[in-house]
Amino acid sequence: MSDQETKKESLSLEENFAKLEELIGVLSGEEVSLEDAFNAYSQGITILKECNSQIDQVEKKVLVLSGQGTLEELDGE
Repeated sequence: MSDQETKKESLSLEENFAKLEELIGVLSGEEVSLEDAFNAYSQGITILKECNSQIDQVEKKVLVLSGQGTLEELDGE
């Protein structure tokens, strides 16, 4: 798989949050089967891990702790 295909498949943080909201709706349904609930839960955990990774990447890009103990913006990678 090429880098472009990987980027196209990656969702933004906002899109991932929207997916999580959809899955919460499925799980909140009164007539959801055990299998469907398990699948929705599994998808939610996967998306949640991706969200955590995306947030970590943003934090690392924005701030870095200097040797003097002060926070500075990261110049780039």
